[in-house]
Amino acid sequence: MSVARITAAASPLFAQLTLSGDKSVSIRRALLSLYTPDTIRLTNFGAGEDCETALRCLVSLGKRVERGEVFVTIKHRETVRKATLDCRNSGTTARLLMGVLAGRDGEWTLEGDESLSNRPMERVAQPLRTMGAQIELSPGGVLPARLIGRPLVGTDHNLTLSSAQVKSALLLAGLSANGATRVREPFPSRDHTERLLGLAQDADGWWSVDKSNVPDATLVLRGTIPGDISSAAFWAVAASLVTGSDIELKNVVLNPTRTSWIRSLKNSGADIVERVERTTAGEPAGSLHFKYGVLRPLRITTQDVPGLIDEIPALAVLAATIDGESIFENVGELRLKESDRLQAIVEGLAEMGADVSVTGQNLHVTGGKKRKGVKISPNHDHRIAMAFALAGLVAEGVTTIEQAECAAVSYPGFFADLKKMAENSVTLSE
Repeated sequence: MSVARITAAASPLFAQLTLSGDKSVSIRRALLSLYTPDTIRLTNFGAGEDCETALRCLVSLGKRVERGEVFVTIKHRETVRKATLDCRNSGTTARLLMGVLAGRDGEWTLEGDESLSNRPMERVAQPLRTMGAQIELSPGGVLPARLIGRPLVGTDHNLTLSSAQVKSALLLAGLSANGATRVREPFPSRDHTERLLGLAQDADGWWSVDKSNVPDATLVLRGTIPGDISSAAFWAVAASLVTGSDIELKNVVLNPTRTSWIRSLKNSGADIVERVERTTAGEPAGSLHFKYGVLRPLRITTQDVPGLIDEIPALAVLAATIDGESIFENVGELRLKESDRLQAIVEGLAEMGADVSVTGQNLHVTGGKKRKGVKISPNHDHRIAMAFALAGLVAEGVTTIEQAECAAVSYPGFFADLKKMAENSVTLSE
């Protein structure tokens, strides 16, 4: 187990960074290779453990994967009709594979690590069953799951909860279903799958897909995968925490369904310059430039949440430094992530001295008080570990992050990049 010890930054943070490929985009592009026997080459594929998990599942499903410094090459090796797929900690991989495999001839078992095996899967399995999928979950509606691929029928799904993973699983299942599959959600969630499939939303908010939408993967998977926008959020927060900081990121995903956190920070007065410079791999991409500034309290609405659920731990840490009360509405979904993130945020910030509470599904953080360094045990949750490492940059004393290696789930180089910016504030040890 590695440990990171963080002390208050004595000087501004300066950096120009290029991040590895976006996790959500990388996993979706990898799984799309299952719809073609052709050789696929992905550029700037994500470096995190979740992305590696998706590639390992492809190998179990008959692909040959060759990973180089720049490219990941995926080739057809053999046709597999029965496999056990270890999704480890990757909820995206598990849920999207349910959709991919539901209509694929064969018998499949999906399993995961202890954390993933406690996350809800019925929200995906139930609508897939209405299409004819045969899915058996473990007691409590969790993994391991057993699927027997069978013919599917296109169905309408009017979702009550906005979830990109559920939506994507249904759309991917629709590629092998007879007839049209339509999906609608109450608020927009990330639309990477829709972009890959070339879908357009109709006037009533429905996304529609059928067998004719199976794309030519050799064409749609071209282009460099832009950097991870959720990883970028940590550096926006870091720049906003430490006086005088100036951090620039190049070639980042700037998909509007992923930039709610940028809009929220700008609404609070953050100095952020966002430049869309190109479209690559079907995604708008460009640069982000963050500078320190004094912020007003954050107000995250219910409609914002689907687009920034992964960034809330970092935003909550920032809110604890802003004078006044920040409100995060309807964030109960945080309890169902890799850990109970809502509990982790509340307990961690309270221990550091912040005024934090939960009313119903809403998180309230009031800043302005001095914060002290504490020991954080993130329960192997990468986003909690990274968020509280940033909190340590503006706390009195030492903030100790146990299980620091868990950052590798999404951002293996996080602590190394942080140490480059704040060398005297970061100590890493095994």
